[in-house]
Amino acid sequence: MGTAYTPGLKVTKWTQVTKVRRLPIKGEVLVKEGDAVEPQTVVARAYLPGELHIIRLRRVMGELEPVELKEAVLVKKGDTVTKGQVIAKKKVFFGLFTTKAESPIDGTVEFFAPQSGDIGIREKPKLLELNAYIKGRVTKVLPEEGVEITTKGALIQGIFGVGGERQGTIEVVVNSPDEVLDEKRLPADIAGKVLVGGSEVTASALKRCEKEGAAGVICGGIRNEELTEFLGYEIGVAITGQEEINTTLIVTEGFGKMTMAKRTFELLKWLSGREASINGATQIRAGAVRPEVIVPLTEKDVPQEERTERDELQEQQLEVGKIVRIIRVPYFGRLAEVVALPPELREIETG
Repeated sequence: MGTAYTPGLKVTKWTQVTKVRRLPIKGEVLVKEGDAVEPQTVVARAYLPGELHIIRLRRVMGELEPVELKEAVLVKKGDTVTKGQVIAKKKVFFGLFTTKAESPIDGTVEFFAPQSGDIGIREKPKLLELNAYIKGRVTKVLPEEGVEITTKGALIQGIFGVGGERQGTIEVVVNSPDEVLDEKRLPADIAGKVLVGGSEVTASALKRCEKEGAAGVICGGIRNEELTEFLGYEIGVAITGQEEINTTLIVTEGFGKMTMAKRTFELLKWLSGREASINGATQIRAGAVRPEVIVPLTEKDVPQEERTERDELQEQQLEVGKIVRIIRVPYFGRLAEVVALPPELREIETG
């Protein structure tokens, strides 16, 4: 039979990480190749078009003919207007009364359509700034789009997470990888920290972390009901990362109470006190995205004998007796042992 491989989650003290930072629309790149950047360094920016507001003049001022509307409108395309400014007015009933229309926002007149009686006013453009996310060096500039940033150091990938990109100081708050991270184990000062637990974390602990400004929580597992209580709603595991929460959660093993892998726990203990960039974004289908913890290091931090990355294919080769983690439902997150590698096709219980 041919060689079989299984996708793995990377947990290493020393590797090269390259991140592409790309604007959603064309804009301006603010750094150049070779520049050193910090996580909060703004590397590119763009202006997002403001929301378009349409004022229906015929609803506001009455059923006027196109010629009358042209006479009534006081602004033209390209004019800047302020909220409450009169943009059209017309005397009616033999000049005894005046009807008028006001701008609902500060913005710019984008169009006037006399046939329909509509005026479009667009809000001011919104500045979008893109930061570096990791400490490193710009290795490539993508003109008008963004940059590639490269760093070397520790990388820990989780199996599931929620919440977006954040930075904080790693602090291990349990004594062993099988301990539960609850409120009692949280230190007094958790603001700006990335807290490391053991086998699981409770909803009450996560709520306190969010309330007191913790950047993130890393643990082995979480029960679905605890995650739902923390978020306030049920969540799918297909795509995450856009949740409106202030504390990012990264799960390294799976759902339920699951002891964190010893190798992962020991590496996080070694990294305690260092600044990390974390992201809970997860996508388990095509183009898989894994939650991550990135800690930039120097060669002085890591001895030469520990700076050689392992052969990824060798690590991933399947063989009888190998412990693997299942990353598809219905056994998502569970550990299993390879007991056979049959060469022929077999129908499994899922069909």
